[in-house]
Amino acid sequence: MENEIGDEAVRERPGLVRLLAWYAIFGCILFSVMILIADFVVPDHDWIADTISDLGAGEYEYIVDIGIYGFSASLISVALLAAHIHLGNWRWSVGIVGFTVLGLIVFLVGARNEYGDNDSDGVVIHSYLVYALGLLMAILPWSMSEGARCCGAIYGRILVGLSALWTVSAPVFFMLPTDVDGLYERYLGVIAMATVITLATLFLRRQGRG
Repeated sequence: MENEIGDEAVRERPGLVRLLAWYAIFGCILFSVMILIADFVVPDHDWIADTISDLGAGEYEYIVDIGIYGFSASLISVALLAAHIHLGNWRWSVGIVGFTVLGLIVFLVGARNEYGDNDSDGVVIHSYLVYALGLLMAILPWSMSEGARCCGAIYGRILVGLSALWTVSAPVFFMLPTDVDGLYERYLGVIAMATVITLATLFLRRQGRG
């Protein structure tokens, strides 16, 4: 009887998996919609030249903050999904911890409201958060790719491709002139959201097979 209870306790919960996976997707959509709304609402905003950080400063910062917090929760949802259904070795474990940390970093970016704008009130950590985010986004899709192949080889290939694309693309952002970096930052955001949606879809497909 004790062993039966133990086996039941560790069984996958399809309802929980679907809830977290669909929220992970919803959080990406929410982030995109809030940025789009802010693009139209914030006065004198140029979405090609001005970054998301520019949108997140000033009178209408709450619009972007809602999207940032929503995306942060998407990243945490992915971490919870990966912890609930462990599909790999140490690389998968690195992904669990990494997505948790990444979710917290994104949350802090919104909560601190610094956005690299030369604040002098306390310690300004925006740049450090951005560097950490960039490093994690390069590593995490790759770290999850081996385990993702358990649900289909296509998922592993997509995650490796996203990791490589981010690794090549992200450093370019710091070299761009300020009149186009807003558009390029949105392109990087698409890569990040594609990673989340790929993993969420993977878990949904796994439940559909069950």
